[in-house]
Amino acid sequence: MISALVWFRRDLRSFDHAALHHALRFAGHVHCAFVFDTDILDALPSRADRRVAFIHASLLELDAALDALSRAAGGEGSGLIVRHGRAEDEIPRLARELGVDKVFVSRDYEPAAIARDSRVATRLAADGIGFADFKDQVVFERDEVLTQAGTPFSVFTPYRNAWLKKLDEAALQPWPVAPYAARLAPKPPGERLPALAGIGFEALDLAALRLPTGMSGGRALFADFCARIDRYKQARDFPGVKGVSYLSTHLRFGTVSIRELAAHAHRRGGEGAATWLSELVWRDFYHMILWHHPRVVGHAFRPEYERVQWDDAPALFAAWCEARTGYPIVDAAMRQLGQTGYMHNRLRMITASFLTKDLGIDWRLGERHFAAHLNDYDLAANNGGWQWAASTGCDAQPWFRIFNPVTQSRKFDPEGRFIRRYLPELARVPERFIHAPWTMDGADQATARTRIGVDYPAPVVDHAEARARTLARFGLVGKGAD
Repeated sequence: MISALVWFRRDLRSFDHAALHHALRFAGHVHCAFVFDTDILDALPSRADRRVAFIHASLLELDAALDALSRAAGGEGSGLIVRHGRAEDEIPRLARELGVDKVFVSRDYEPAAIARDSRVATRLAADGIGFADFKDQVVFERDEVLTQAGTPFSVFTPYRNAWLKKLDEAALQPWPVAPYAARLAPKPPGERLPALAGIGFEALDLAALRLPTGMSGGRALFADFCARIDRYKQARDFPGVKGVSYLSTHLRFGTVSIRELAAHAHRRGGEGAATWLSELVWRDFYHMILWHHPRVVGHAFRPEYERVQWDDAPALFAAWCEARTGYPIVDAAMRQLGQTGYMHNRLRMITASFLTKDLGIDWRLGERHFAAHLNDYDLAANNGGWQWAASTGCDAQPWFRIFNPVTQSRKFDPEGRFIRRYLPELARVPERFIHAPWTMDGADQATARTRIGVDYPAPVVDHAEARARTLARFGLVGKGAD
């Protein structure tokens, strides 16, 4: 009997799964596996990593779901085979042990993952085992959306227009699993999912962080958002209100289906759904950019901006990382990131602009900090967002777009609700001062029980002066750059 192995990575679900669907159609015996890849895990800065805990909890649910699918279809039961080691060693070894004919995966677009998959495919081929990958984490990939000249887009808006024009029901059709689930193979005897401690990581209370895990967590969040989607355009920029979907971590690890989400927004229609669909298009856009231009990992998308002379300012960078800039909206956002692993998208733009345009610090340092702390860290989106903020990336707007942190704070957290939640030392500061508490005089500080420079830091830079420095910094590069 033909057999196959499905290697789960960023697709931790048992429904609408392209690789699993194709494997089940190909083979009469389909094994499922996941590898805690030490090439990735050993590089993490902490053994108390929320993402690893999220993955582990999601795998527990996936393991049970695969077993239930098999039994419901009259099979013997199934589940995940889990290994801990270098994926490029473990997958070829497991494929040989199981005697499979082909390994199936969902396609990845990160340069390191592409190189890893190529090495795995080569090793499998040496053993006479096939390797097949399938689009799963985006709606449109690689060369599917091109300009009329047949070249990749480099600006989002025309890409979005072409993406929407191409979108049809065929692109959103799910890849069913349940009808073929009787072909899921049983786990080897004694196979158990290791505890987090068994792979060297600490167990975390994700419920306390309000981070629901697995397919059930994704479904619950999606159902909640569907009831609010019509208000999305009006509410999405305000971190102090419940305006966004909170699905980014689930999209990152594939516990939800991007096709299902996009299909709902497309069919729903209306201003809110259309705006959210546009955000999903951004994901595809950044993955397309990363695939066509892998040099963006570590380098400016626009090569002329490699010449920008960033400041070497470790004390200022530390103040930004540690929420000590003296700008409440920036510090509250950085505390949210440190405490929860989440940061609202508007705040990502504000904090990134502050680091690059107010502090004059290289975007790559901020990108790495976010990579270490974000639950939903995704190389394509993180890199694209940072280069957008730094004006080195894919953006039709010029480099002199510089967010004023006080203006942004007043506009998007007008009552200071978000600020007070994460900066309790400012809890008694009146609304008229909450966005710029250094403007309080001595009497106001005494009334608010907040001494600037003691209980809360004074601003580390003056925004107007920093703006002038940024204009000069980019102006030197911008002259004749285009």
